[in-house]
Amino acid sequence: MKTLLHILAITALAIAPALADKTVKAGPRKGRVLELTGQNAEFFVEKDRTISIAFYDAAMKAQPAAAQTVTATAEAPGGKAKIEFEKKGNLLVSKAPLPEGEGYQVVVQVKTTADAKSKNFRIPLALHTCKGCSNPEYACICDE
Repeated sequence: MKTLLHILAITALAIAPALADKTVKAGPRKGRVLELTGQNAEFFVEKDRTISIAFYDAAMKAQPAAAQTVTATAEAPGGKAKIEFEKKGNLLVSKAPLPEGEGYQVVVQVKTTADAKSKNFRIPLALHTCKGCSNPEYACICDE
């Protein structure tokens, strides 16, 4: 039994740094950066509650939306709502606003190309502004 507890303790210590490395990064528009292979996307909730996604290269230089596809699911208290996106200028913008309220998860799926595997991101939706970094709370970069 002691051996099993030691193994569990060592495993927890080994896994903890990997789990803790989920540091939130903010983009140029003060949205949440979604790190992709070779590029980044910035998740930003507009004043009308639509979501806009901007793309950047690895050096955070703006890139036009091209072959990328994005879908999202708002896991709101009233039920799940699928959110689709369309290209508007250099951004992908949701066709409909987020459901009312906050405090729920938004699951974002991004594919960098049509044949790429999608990467999922779970974003806790908190729209108030952080007093420490002045970003929306979903993109807060404070250590607190």
